[in-house]
Amino acid sequence: MAHDWRLMGRTSLLMFPIYGMGALLAPIGNWVDRWIGDSPCRTTDQYMRHGVLYMVLIFTAEYVSGTWLKARGMCPWDYTGRQSSINGLIRLDFAPLWFATGLFFERLTRQKKNV
Repeated sequence: MAHDWRLMGRTSLLMFPIYGMGALLAPIGNWVDRWIGDSPCRTTDQYMRHGVLYMVLIFTAEYVSGTWLKARGMCPWDYTGRQSSINGLIRLDFAPLWFATGLFFERLTRQKKNV
């Protein structure tokens, strides 16, 4: 928007542990699969289940951490004024992004199986 093609940005060191929680998504997805117990589940059904689960978990983590950070005046994001914003902390139009991001994190943290 500023026509600066260097794509410089700013972030907060507080975001590293928040982003790091993404490593917990796959173990939680595996636990949910064991809890539900339908092991011969179709791959597409499992992707849908995991994607929705991860999306909800990411929204929850973003809302809870944002609430905590905002109460201390340290929240690096503010979605106030966006149509799909909830309390300026999460944006519901990010749902497809969080769905895909959760599946991407799962793929990154998946343990390789011996063939």
